[in-house]
Amino acid sequence: MKKRVFSGVQPSGDLHIGNYLGAIVNWVRSQEEHDNVFCIVDLHAITVPQDPKILKHRTLENAKMYLAAGIDPKKSTLFVQSDRPEHSELAWILNCFTYFGEMKRMTQFKDKTGIQLGRNFTLPDTSDRLISNYDNKQLIAIIREIEAEWKNSDTWRIQNKRKEESISVGLFDYPVLMAADILLYDTDEVPVGDDQKQHVEITRDIAQRINNKFGKVFTVPEPVIKKEGARIMSLTDPTKKMAKSDQNENSYVLLRDDADTIYKKFAKAQTDSENVIKFNKEKKPGISNLLNIMSVATETKIPELEKKYANSNYGQFKADVAECVIEMLKPIQAKLAKYDKDEDYVRKVLKDGAEAVAPRAQETLKRVKKAVGLGL
Repeated sequence: MKKRVFSGVQPSGDLHIGNYLGAIVNWVRSQEEHDNVFCIVDLHAITVPQDPKILKHRTLENAKMYLAAGIDPKKSTLFVQSDRPEHSELAWILNCFTYFGEMKRMTQFKDKTGIQLGRNFTLPDTSDRLISNYDNKQLIAIIREIEAEWKNSDTWRIQNKRKEESISVGLFDYPVLMAADILLYDTDEVPVGDDQKQHVEITRDIAQRINNKFGKVFTVPEPVIKKEGARIMSLTDPTKKMAKSDQNENSYVLLRDDADTIYKKFAKAQTDSENVIKFNKEKKPGISNLLNIMSVATETKIPELEKKYANSNYGQFKADVAECVIEMLKPIQAKLAKYDKDEDYVRKVLKDGAEAVAPRAQETLKRVKKAVGLGL
């Protein structure tokens, strides 16, 4: 029996090669061996302000890109999250079995909002304290003391209060909705980047908590993290993940970018002054990112690429990476042009997908409601 896999991506911006190489390409390759459920998670998108027309456009655009990238509706299920109300209903039930303390520890919420203990903390002048005279335990105690003083100050409270008043409850709570997405389909595996692993872990915690209380209600999913291509980094700041939200358009390559644009973006990619093409994420994050992109795009091992470019300069290497990406995107862009002319087909795929997953979603929700005592 095939393992069931659930994956979802927000329609919060145009898809880039980080989305493709880090996730979609693996989805396509797994269609023969897995029972794949792919979801455009538009409910997650509205945890931050959205223009309704743009959100609808991006939802359809993302569907086009999944299909163009190779998601086959005959082998996999593709649908829009909000077309299945079971996601929201299950999320509410899961909320009642999720602890506030767990949610407060979610690192992505802290990173996105800046609301976290010590986030605004700046170590004051310690010239009167000779740091070298203290061991680690003493230093930790000193820092905690100073931090506590800062967090008790009016400045800290005012800053955090302002932030809290502008953040939606949905943004704080969206890991529970993600848990509902996953658990609704008796998911066995969830392919994620390492930055999303924590969300699968809290999904597992919630599922196990309910199972321990009511018996076998949920399948407990496993996170699957693929090392190569799992995290494509920004071209302008290779210490950060490539992101659709980045204000610098040179930091990412969109799936619709033309050849000239792609060449220019890779030409501006951050590297270093050594002019040595060697993989070392700590000392050479820019070159390592380019090697990773070429490796996944061409299905070539990084050591082979290092050997091939041992005597090449950065300029030539960047141009070759750009060429690989351009060739990789050509068939995708050709299919996108086709779907641009036949959007009704794309809408039908999404509608059929939502209908196809309905029995699974409804059965799971029925089982959960019976277990916790809802309804008569």
